Amino acid sequence: MRADAIRKVVIVGGGTAGWMSAAAIARVMGELQGLEIELVESDQIGTVGVGEATIPQLQLFNALLGIDEDDFVRATHGTYKLGIEFRDWTYLGHRYVHPFGFYGLDMKGVEFHHHWLKGRALGDPTPLDDYSLSVVAGLKSRMARPRPDLPNSPLSKIAYAFQFDAGLYARYLRGLAERWGVKRTEGRIVDVIQNGETGFVEAIQLESGARIEGDLFIDCSGFRGLLIEQTLKAGFEDWSKWLPNDRAIAIPTESNGDEQPLTRATARPAGWQWRIPLQHRVGNGYVYSSAHVSDDEALATLQANLEGAQLAEPNFLRFKAGHRKRAWVKNVVAIGLAGGFLEPLESTSIHLIQSGIARLMTLFPTRRWSEAEIERYNARTVAEYVDIRDFIFLHFNATTRDDTPYWNQCRTTPPPEGLAYKYEMFRSNGRIFREHDELFTETSWTSVLVGQGIEAAGYHPAADLLPDAETLKRLAHIRAIVADTAEKMPSQREFLRQNNSASGVSLRQAS
Repeated sequence: MRADAIRKVVIVGGGTAGWMSAAAIARVMGELQGLEIELVESDQIGTVGVGEATIPQLQLFNALLGIDEDDFVRATHGTYKLGIEFRDWTYLGHRYVHPFGFYGLDMKGVEFHHHWLKGRALGDPTPLDDYSLSVVAGLKSRMARPRPDLPNSPLSKIAYAFQFDAGLYARYLRGLAERWGVKRTEGRIVDVIQNGETGFVEAIQLESGARIEGDLFIDCSGFRGLLIEQTLKAGFEDWSKWLPNDRAIAIPTESNGDEQPLTRATARPAGWQWRIPLQHRVGNGYVYSSAHVSDDEALATLQANLEGAQLAEPNFLRFKAGHRKRAWVKNVVAIGLAGGFLEPLESTSIHLIQSGIARLMTLFPTRRWSEAEIERYNARTVAEYVDIRDFIFLHFNATTRDDTPYWNQCRTTPPPEGLAYKYEMFRSNGRIFREHDELFTETSWTSVLVGQGIEAAGYHPAADLLPDAETLKRLAHIRAIVADTAEKMPSQREFLRQNNSASGVSLRQAS
């Protein structure tokens, strides 16, 4: 064992970020001789607990931990998710779905959407949604796992994520982490002790007087950033210019029987409302700009648009969109809300926890603390935040809505440079490029650009390798196959029952 190895990892804060970090480090690094992992949390300090919707990458994290998917879904009262339905974003009364997976079938070496654009030019008005199995099946409340043994079926590449109770997920991961040797300490932190010369964090002190020393500290303390900001002054990059929403209200309700495997985002006068159906309840919330609506007005709007009886009192949240200028400072790494926040429109909050942990595992330090590695971590973190910010702002910026001051502001705010480039490339000939392995794929960008009303003036010339009649024939065949496949899939309720992942919890037992 190398002499400069990290001997003690201290995780400050529990919740989803803390227990994801603890479980992953224990699973990957836990067998290193002499390594201790301790998580400190206080029952007096609540967690946000509304990050209930995810994207498909979470499957990779769960697989890393060796989690049985059916057991995980059952334990977290989870449901499946094939995409996000957007209502009233482009204009009032409009709807589209951002699906996971793919559209149609690439032909002649050209992405499918170019053939769809050609079909539109030839007079075929079929919406892009009709070529996605995730969209068609999701709207029909159908669900199935991918079937790689059927390479010619749309099922071969269907992709999915999860919707679950974030508090139960943290509890589930805690059980794994403690089984793998993570020590949990209950207590409220009252002081952070730094080295007088280097400024490195040496220990935290609890209200009880206990002192917990460590080599590497992971800050999962939420928005306050106890270590990364309050102690080490990392600084904050404020993105309110592009993402003005700074408040949210969350209210769980009884289910109304709608079991679509989709998260729903409905645009409202000063923000948007989420709807996340779980097995035992429905998560609802209104994300809004306090500059455009009061808390009381926002609550009235949310309650007027709930589809079931409330199961708890409203939970009011405050935040600011942006990120720490440095997520890793000295021997402290910020994970989750301590590192930054981009509103949950595209369900990226839990993914940013996951990707932060993955980068830390890749660049896991020694006590020599390589500045090059730390800077690499910080640069890649900022780049990911920028990419996600641009994609989220697209939803607000590319709209024809001018019915409220909020939407006028969103529509007329100049886009960041990266998004402006995406607009230009798509508007010319429908071209989309995924930069430096950014999170969102060409399919995602196509979905939202088209869904938000951005029109392409043309298509890739190679789409004309297929004669016009053949293009229209193939388009019709693809959407018929998609529709037929969706019709034969089981309902989500049947799918849960078939896989023994139904929780069987009463709606009244909301957590």
